[in-house]
Amino acid sequence: MINNTKILDCTLRDGGYYTNWDFDKELVGNYCKLMETLPIDYIEVGYRSIPLKGYLGKYFYCPVYILKDLKELMPSKKLVIILNEKDIRPEHLEEVLAPCKSYIKLVRIAIDPKNFERAIILAKAVKSMGFEVGFNVMYMSEWLEDSSFLELLTGLDEVIDYFYMVDSFGGLSPDEVINIIDLVKSKTNVPLGFHGHNNLEMALINTITSIKKGCSIVDSTITGMGRGAGNLRTELLLIYLNSKEKFNINYSLLGNVVSDFESLKKTYNWGTNLPYMFSGAYSLPQKQVMEWVGKNRYPISSIITALNNQKDDIADNIKLPSLSKESNFKTALILGGGKSALNHSEAIMKVADSDDTTCVIHAGGRNVLEYLNIKSEQYYTLVGFESEKLLTNIGSDVSKLKNTCVFPPFPRAMGTIIPDSIKHLSKELEAINFTAVSSDSLLAISLQLAIDLGVSKILLSGFDGYDTEIDQAQFALAQENQNILNDIIKVKDISVQAITPTKYKNIKVTSIYNMLK
Repeated sequence: MINNTKILDCTLRDGGYYTNWDFDKELVGNYCKLMETLPIDYIEVGYRSIPLKGYLGKYFYCPVYILKDLKELMPSKKLVIILNEKDIRPEHLEEVLAPCKSYIKLVRIAIDPKNFERAIILAKAVKSMGFEVGFNVMYMSEWLEDSSFLELLTGLDEVIDYFYMVDSFGGLSPDEVINIIDLVKSKTNVPLGFHGHNNLEMALINTITSIKKGCSIVDSTITGMGRGAGNLRTELLLIYLNSKEKFNINYSLLGNVVSDFESLKKTYNWGTNLPYMFSGAYSLPQKQVMEWVGKNRYPISSIITALNNQKDDIADNIKLPSLSKESNFKTALILGGGKSALNHSEAIMKVADSDDTTCVIHAGGRNVLEYLNIKSEQYYTLVGFESEKLLTNIGSDVSKLKNTCVFPPFPRAMGTIIPDSIKHLSKELEAINFTAVSSDSLLAISLQLAIDLGVSKILLSGFDGYDTEIDQAQFALAQENQNILNDIIKVKDISVQAITPTKYKNIKVTSIYNMLK
């Protein structure tokens, strides 16, 4: 390697942000077989952690039997796990690390600079157990403004084996990498490492720069798989290095594994795009962008506008009049975008118009045209680009709309797209307080609207759920909807039923047709 720099591949750990740390067994086997042949020194296979809330997969907890299997598949490699410093304390190490001693060489610790003192205590405890210790210190782009935590490195040369600089936002230039490396070198003699994100497609040049500046170890992942915009591609780094210093690469194995991960990429769509580029350039949080992009709820233009306003500290919301909570409605019929709301529309309209104590709430604008002429009062809950979808579906003839458009509470994380033509019809909720799952979910907005209107019965149609073959965005939306439904059924004095078929669980299901004479 150039300057004898080591490579650490962290595909399973960093790629887990997309797969929830579950990977196909055959894929992992082929990956390990490839790693064993490549001039890569360390393989980071995942996290080790105390139990956390919610489902996190195999490579988040890396049980001992998994580590044993991985070591058998990669006997010549040094295996690595990472600890998230915000979750792990020294008293957890006997449970978390002691079982790993036979398989793990290096323990990295993910560190926010503001918690650096606490991380040093953890690192000393890890080192005392006989592991190599790596500090993965985040937010590298902010260090030139505040490097005070680096003063704490004094006297830690025997504790830390590698001090990793993490370009969390993926927006550094090579010149900035050089300046920060010089800064860190002035504070410590600990060998340095570099972990580059690829928001501005600078991961390769920044990694090469870090190698030339004397970094001892650098990170990469197969196909760049990793959180948000992803990382430096392992295959790209190897090909570049091989052009400088010849070594053996089994291109047949490499090509097959890259192809497998490229197939996976079609499902999860990691890699940079316009919002990630913007967040990288202005050091804005990737987690937020990942959530916005992943749920496919907002158009790219809305995300970019929100990020730009965030950069300039501009409030991009407009305050709408609050919706009145007084009504005579006893039943709210909430219609989602699923096919059942269309397939059973005739029966649904008959139920809606059967008495004047039933209102219709549309969760989005997809099926509104079918229901424009019913007598019942209607509400349109809107978020993201649903207002534009609404106008498209009615042919932009706003005179057809005689009802209320309802938006999430102020302030809204993504701002508000409200066409001038419907502003006079627009209101906002005061709060969403029955669930903490989401404040910009159409289902959550619709259910809160029903609560605010004072109904005692909620009927659902068009929330069909998804078939087994779904993409990551659909999976995330299905999980979000399920969690919201779990919360609404806990609300006292309101009954909730689906009146058309649904794959969502825990909701009582009846038939729209037993409600008709």
